[in-house]
Amino acid sequence: MQGTINQTFAAFKSRNFRLFFIGQGISSIGSWAQTIGMSWLVLSLTHSGTQLGLVLAAQFVPMMILGVWGGLIADSFPKRRTIFITQSLIGLLALTLGLLVVTHSIHLWMIYVLAVMTGLVQVADNPTRQSFIVEMVGPEHLRNALTLNSTLVNTARIVGPTIAAALIATVGIGLCFLFNAASFVAVLMALWLMNPHLLAPAKRATRERGQIRAGLAYAWTNPVIRSTIIMMFIIGTLTYEFPVVLPLLATATLHGNAATYSAMMSAMGLGAILGGLYTAGRTKIHDRQLIYTVAIFGVAIIIASLMPNLISVLIVLTIVGALSVLFISLGNTLVQLASDPEMRGRVMALWTIGFLGTTPIGGPIIGYISDRTNPRVGLAVGGVAAIVAAIVGLASFNAKPASSPRAVPAKII
Repeated sequence: MQGTINQTFAAFKSRNFRLFFIGQGISSIGSWAQTIGMSWLVLSLTHSGTQLGLVLAAQFVPMMILGVWGGLIADSFPKRRTIFITQSLIGLLALTLGLLVVTHSIHLWMIYVLAVMTGLVQVADNPTRQSFIVEMVGPEHLRNALTLNSTLVNTARIVGPTIAAALIATVGIGLCFLFNAASFVAVLMALWLMNPHLLAPAKRATRERGQIRAGLAYAWTNPVIRSTIIMMFIIGTLTYEFPVVLPLLATATLHGNAATYSAMMSAMGLGAILGGLYTAGRTKIHDRQLIYTVAIFGVAIIIASLMPNLISVLIVLTIVGALSVLFISLGNTLVQLASDPEMRGRVMALWTIGFLGTTPIGGPIIGYISDRTNPRVGLAVGGVAAIVAAIVGLASFNAKPASSPRAVPAKII
């Protein structure tokens, strides 16, 4: 029993990771509170699923266009310093949005501007944070650290929406954004308290022409990286549009309110915690696990779209959450361990583009489908997309040559 617990929390041996984990946990609660607040703010102003999709898309347009440059930033500069700067800027943008809302000065165009500005900062922030984890814990504990981090984010998915629902019901939407802004203090304190001598920084990319092209070519010629990222692009485009489709499902289909939407996000978060704790204790993975997980993930989403009432939807969304964190953990670990350290930032930028940068395409599509038909259809489209991704991934992995350019480490079998 003690051995299982030690394995599940192996990454906590790193003091720097413990600090990072605490700071990210507090900040993630604020981020989820802002996610709920943002969705409710846009729906309150526009009553449009399409507009909701467009606002979420606006935040990720910079990632779609500039994401590979963000990966180069991650490979070229000290990651701890870069994260300190980017997290400070995101916190200031959340503070600005909160002040505009509580002073009743907010207009839809302001939301778009702040969403784009946040997205510009996240271009550098996301791949840097993703690739910083291995520098804290080393490759031997990377999967464990990634899974614990995903579990943490999904724990916040329960706490954050609960806080958001309470704030919206009592003091108003604006406090969701101010709460998020305050949460970034924890991240900055954690980074400041870290011991830089305990980090194992990757060799920085040399400044020369063709670095972006080199990163793209590297990812394409590595079968494990290429196949996994293709799957993420499909799923990121149409499946991970829950912030668009679930508020519509809560209101238009189930005739609920902000608390209904928060309950849905919390159910997914609870499932993700359970799935994450199970995954964190496992040390060996195989690319076929990724395929099976994605296929079942798609089926579960389709089943959720068919459930007749809130209770049944929440039960199935719990399963969806568990499968989601398993997919993220497996995919993230596969691409990071298959990457050379000096290329890891650019590879993780491609992963992040697939995960977040595709939202400008998928968000409006799912919002439009949900508006024109039914939110159940929008949710089901995401499930079908995941199944298609599994089929594409299966074909791609089966086509992998026996001798690949870079073997996947021994922990992945």
